[in-house]
Amino acid sequence: MERVNSDLDDQKGWRFIFRALSHRNYRLFFGGQSISLIGTWMQQIAVSWLAYRLTDSAVWLGVVGFSTRIPALVLAPFAGVLADRWNRHRTLVVTQTLSMIQALILAALVLTGWVTIWEVIVLSLFLGAINALDVPVRQSFIVDMVESGEDLSNAIALNSTMVNGARLIGPSVAGVLIAAVGEGMCFLLNGLSFIAVIAALLAMRVRHKEKPAQDQRIWRELKEGFSYAFGSLPIRALILLLAVISLMGMPYVVLMPIFAGKILHGGPRTLGFLMGATGIGALFGALYLASRKNAVGLMKVVVFASGIFGAGLIILSFSRHLYFALFILVVIGFGMIIEMAATNTLLQTIVDEDKRGRIMSFYAMAFMGMVPFGSLLAGSLADAIGTPETIMLCGICCILGSLVFALKLPAIRKVSQPIYREKGLISNQP
Repeated sequence: MERVNSDLDDQKGWRFIFRALSHRNYRLFFGGQSISLIGTWMQQIAVSWLAYRLTDSAVWLGVVGFSTRIPALVLAPFAGVLADRWNRHRTLVVTQTLSMIQALILAALVLTGWVTIWEVIVLSLFLGAINALDVPVRQSFIVDMVESGEDLSNAIALNSTMVNGARLIGPSVAGVLIAAVGEGMCFLLNGLSFIAVIAALLAMRVRHKEKPAQDQRIWRELKEGFSYAFGSLPIRALILLLAVISLMGMPYVVLMPIFAGKILHGGPRTLGFLMGATGIGALFGALYLASRKNAVGLMKVVVFASGIFGAGLIILSFSRHLYFALFILVVIGFGMIIEMAATNTLLQTIVDEDKRGRIMSFYAMAFMGMVPFGSLLAGSLADAIGTPETIMLCGICCILGSLVFALKLPAIRKVSQPIYREKGLISNQP
């Protein structure tokens, strides 16, 4: 009894929330990525503001968002097959190096005054192609870094904490820098920030797993991955809900420069505050997930989180005051990250190891691949019916997706529980 109470006490403390950091490789990754991701968020805000400054058009904002994300839809399935075949550690070094080169080229173009919207679109396509490979490889690599299945869900949640801690800092810094010296400095600092994560990856001591020789062609492995993913009710339902959220909910981000400028009558600093508020909510959401012991019960959490996200967007559409908008964006960030990170955790928990890369590529397709279409749709709708009305419509669609998933929840639980028992997450006793 004393041992049980001691274990429970440990699980309630901060050591439990950050337990994945006990693994050296994950600790290195966490430190390097924490620095690099601040630069990534700075670049994301700067690209949006640059595109809006160059064109003064919501449609072009949508086109830039489309360019960044569309490669994920086209290339991610093949990247997932490669993630199951290739050395994930070495692949990440290559993708991070290419991302650094992209940022430095963009910085050079802006700082020399040679940039036009077309260079922004081409470089966005290039970065999107890099991310199409990087995301499934990086997500699959988490299990190689923690080396312990018990800490996998915590590592995924801490990954979200890291992303959203950077989301809190990066946009705010970007807003100040854009107002003071322009977008080019944001791109330059982002390029330099990749040195941290590349150095962390090179410092890792990764025990490479022997992978069986692949006699199958890529197309056959791709088909096998599709059959596995969409033949499983839990995997299929999670991916489809995420696709709806990404298509109809996430594009609100590309409308934030217009919301900051025309609705709230602010500038780049206001945009930074708005995105930073989303980061605060997302950070709280990620810490909540990190405090959970494992993936059991997360299906219900996904339902509530997607509903909260949709409701927040609807309320935001009526906001005309900065402080109220900041408060609602905290709620939106909270619901958004819990839905996405919980989906990631559930998929990585129930997937077979030899198909992990392919399933995470489908996650990337749903997470990133749907956003470009949503960005184009949102940009076009904002020009036609207005930005607030478009954001409200996005929220309604997210709530409808949540309700459909909730209706399927009993059947999903019935399929999921035997998997949890097999992995030792719940008792084998009836």
